[in-house]
Amino acid sequence: MLARRFLWIVTIVILLVLGGALAYRLFAPQLMRAAFVPSVKFSDQANGGPDYRRAEMWIARPGFDRDPALWTPAGFAPTPSPRASIFFVHPTSYLDRSRWNAPLDDRDSQDRARIFVRSQASAFNGVGAIWAPKYRQATVGAFLTDKADADHALALAYRDIRAAFDQFLIEAPKDRPIILAAHSQGSFLLSRLLAERVAGTPLARRIAAAYLVGWPLSATLDLPRLGLPACRSAAQAGCILAWQSFAEPADAKQVMEIYNGSAGPDGRRREGTPILCVNPITGNSGDAAPARANLGTLVPDASLTRAELRAGAVPARCDPRGLLLIGEDPVEMPPYILPGNNYHVFDYALFWANVRADTGRRLDAFAPR
Repeated sequence: MLARRFLWIVTIVILLVLGGALAYRLFAPQLMRAAFVPSVKFSDQANGGPDYRRAEMWIARPGFDRDPALWTPAGFAPTPSPRASIFFVHPTSYLDRSRWNAPLDDRDSQDRARIFVRSQASAFNGVGAIWAPKYRQATVGAFLTDKADADHALALAYRDIRAAFDQFLIEAPKDRPIILAAHSQGSFLLSRLLAERVAGTPLARRIAAAYLVGWPLSATLDLPRLGLPACRSAAQAGCILAWQSFAEPADAKQVMEIYNGSAGPDGRRREGTPILCVNPITGNSGDAAPARANLGTLVPDASLTRAELRAGAVPARCDPRGLLLIGEDPVEMPPYILPGNNYHVFDYALFWANVRADTGRRLDAFAPR
């Protein structure tokens, strides 16, 4: 399954975040499986899922006093007059092998999830109110195995995201457009939500943009089932943006082997089909952007808890494979870069200010359909 085979690479990001570059050198894939794949049987936790009517089931939502999604670097501030409602799904933050899915009261994974919401979802607080649910995400070990338990874990995570989205639709103002955004495991789950809950429904007319970042979507096989087109210009609304960031020379062999060996929704192999790539600087897939066009990269410290915004540091262009290339010598970031110059963990941070500006343009172009 593409979800498992792709995200085992993302596992390394978390290892690096926790232990620095040495962690990757020490953990071969076999050791990683032994260390992170649960040995217990999957439990569907049939006693019920989260009740998203309860405020404590959200990491961010309107009305929170200490909302991580409201953080901004110097010179920026959250909008006092939201124009849109944003539904954001954070990436993997649960590392334990004692369960297939994260307990909602696990402090470590929730602390890491708050860091992701702070650094990623904050890019959207210039235009709208952000809702980011807690969810029983699949543990990182679920992406290192072919066990059926891993499929069940992802299905459980998806049920939570679907339930959270339903509550979001009840509580978010009905007269506002919606922006969907996510990263990594979150983008995988959100793409399924788009396909099953939004595509072909009246709700699709409320989507101003969908940011499915850090997940390899086939532009020809996956995109048609999502019900929205790829963004072809910066002034287009009701479209999808996606990218995966690599410095040059980009060695994407691992990612491409997994992608090429996987099947799309209709059973056809993704091999030979381009990965969807929309340049977050230009808002389209065709134009390259020099570093001077980058409005601001969020450069964090090694703990990922503090950051400063640096303009003009990172260029971007989509290559024929669908990878977003950021030049040979991008801004120095903490040592959490994946093998092959893969900047996955920084997909949002590299273009934080451009994503913020992009949301405004999409909303300016939005008109109910």
